[in-house]
Parts: sequence; C-alpha cells; structure tokens
Amino acid sequence: MAKKIIGYIKLQVPAGAATPSPPIGPALGQRGLNIMEFCKAFNAATQDKEKNTPIPTLITAYADKSFTFEMKLPPASFYIKQALNMNSGANRPGHEIVAILTEAQLREIAEKKMKDLNSDTVEAAMAQIAGSARSMGIKVEG
Repeated sequence: MAKKIIGYIKLQVPAGAATPSPPIGPALGQRGLNIMEFCKAFNAATQDKEKNTPIPTLITAYADKSFTFEMKLPPASFYIKQALNMNSGANRPGHEIVAILTEAQLREIAEKKMKDLNSDTVEAAMAQIAGSARSMGIKVEG
C-alpha cells in the first residue's frame, strides 16, 4: 500500500549548503520531518554541482514522518546571470537595459532548461527564457 502524503514543501536550496537554519529547518520541522536527514541527503545529492547554485526542491512529506525530495534545474534567471557574468538584473526593467543576451546564449540556456519547461520545442523554450531575460532588463538579440 502507498504511503499517505500529508503535504508538499517547495524550497530553493543552495547546492551543497543545506543547513537546519531557516528556511529549511522551520519548513521541515513543522511537518515533523528529520531536518538533519534531509540536509545530509540533499548535500550528498548535490555534491557534483557548483556550490551555492540555487536548486528548486519539492519535498513530499508522508504521514509516517518520512519524506522524498525531487530536485529541479536552477532557475532561468540564474543561467542568464551566469551567461552574462552579472550579479543582478536591472533596477527598473523595461526602462533600462543592463546587458544583451545573444541568440546563441539563449539557445544554450533553453536547451539546458528544456526538461523543466512546459515547451515542446527548443524555439518555444527560447521564447520563455527570452521573456525571463526581458523581465530582468536584458535585451535579447536575434
């Protein structure tokens, strides 16, 4: 028989840096889950990734106080900032342009994110990533 699910917890956790401090500790603690067990499992699963890369994680909590977690790819904004060597986007997106993203960079990011996007083609994924870039004050060329 399948375990009874009591809830889902969505967190964005830095790769290799899960600690029992907020936001992880309180989110897992209120469901009665073992915080250190999650931290050890998550850090072990992300040891091959670049340290402090934000990893969106979906934790499924079960009635017997056990859990499973699913890791997604980092957000598109992380890949965009990484491709352009930026720390943040524009202060006033839509009013100022802080960088230019080439079509080649856009395609590379779209191909990386393809499995997490709800797109059937790379071109559709590129359109989604381009929208994220525009909302950060980045002009997309091509």
